[in-house]
Amino acid sequence: MTSSRISGFYRLSVEQRQRLLGEQLGLSGDALGALAEGGISLDVADKMIENVLGLFALPFAVGLNLQLNGKDYLVPMVVEEPSVVAAASNASRMVREGGGFRAESDDPVMISQVQLDDVPDAKAAIALVIEHKAELLERADAAVPNLVRRGGGARGLEVRDLGDGMLVVHFLIDCRDAMGANLVNTVAEAVADRLAEITRGQVGLRILSNLCDKRCVRVRCSVPSYALADNAEAGLAVRDGVVRASRFAEADPYRATTHNKGIMNGIDPVVLATGNDWRAAESGAHAFAARSGTYRPLCIWRKGDNGNLEGSMEIPLALGIVGGPARVHQGAALGLKIADVSSAQELAMLAACVGMASNLAALRALATDGIQRGHMGLHARQVAVAAGAVGDEVERVAHTIHAQGHATLDAATAALAALRARK
Repeated sequence: MTSSRISGFYRLSVEQRQRLLGEQLGLSGDALGALAEGGISLDVADKMIENVLGLFALPFAVGLNLQLNGKDYLVPMVVEEPSVVAAASNASRMVREGGGFRAESDDPVMISQVQLDDVPDAKAAIALVIEHKAELLERADAAVPNLVRRGGGARGLEVRDLGDGMLVVHFLIDCRDAMGANLVNTVAEAVADRLAEITRGQVGLRILSNLCDKRCVRVRCSVPSYALADNAEAGLAVRDGVVRASRFAEADPYRATTHNKGIMNGIDPVVLATGNDWRAAESGAHAFAARSGTYRPLCIWRKGDNGNLEGSMEIPLALGIVGGPARVHQGAALGLKIADVSSAQELAMLAACVGMASNLAALRALATDGIQRGHMGLHARQVAVAAGAVGDEVERVAHTIHAQGHATLDAATAALAALRARK
């Protein structure tokens, strides 16, 4: 693939999009055809989780226009909410005008927690744990030999006194291209009994932490004001409106919550499309946003010295490109092929960029026409389908009810009846 800037992609039929994407990425028809049934068979689904009754499908789409560290990406996205894919693609096009996204990622280090209760002397116990650090890290590595062979393994150890005789020991595990939940849980269980001997405490919980603040992604972008609107003067107004919206989120946790939801609007679809754990991504992001004691926005926007709109974001994000559902779910495997990433860190940076683009799109809409204008235009298509429209009726009914400003089921039913009567 040479460019993610594909003009008029949304106007193509599903079959035409699949053909074009297959040509761009060298994908076979069978690979894309797997999406017709959601990328998974009922038999496989029955082996993945318990009490399976059937399959529940969501739209699988591709985000366009994204450029990260000088490389173009097509972005796999699985989401049910109208306007998310279009908004992220549109905002990514604006960011391209300023050179695209720039991102960096920490090493893929996860935290393995071991809780110790009833420790008789916390201060002495902490000293003993530090004294036995080398031994404990060797035990951690011995529990995950395959990871060590791939270049990962234990990277450090931390101890905290939580009071009332409770300690928690963190083992810092480099998980390489895995998300790492099973790996760090294995480590926690392998070292827990030895820790209890050293500290003379009782073993408590042994599990990963989803606040993966050792595994953060940092993203920046610079958007020329002219790219934000149809003319330069309007672009300046949009830029200033986005900055004001950012400052609102910085001052008010109620607004910050919705601000961050807009970021996750972009991240979660990428996480889902690549077979990763979106609940872990959500919990880590929101915990990180509240780490100061006050819930804060993850993405900040300012006017730069050159007059551009400057965005910056830091977010913990643990994603994997090996293991997990992608081994058995054809849709998730296809998502990774479309993303065309070579490491878990690269996938995390890509997802974070889509999150920043989604945030920009939401703030731009709020600073101009309001969030409903574009959103309801796409929502109208869903309502038209719900009213029974088929084929070209969908777009015609959607256009009618959107123009009327009433994207309701009753309005769509009336518009469909009128359309069919004219036929």
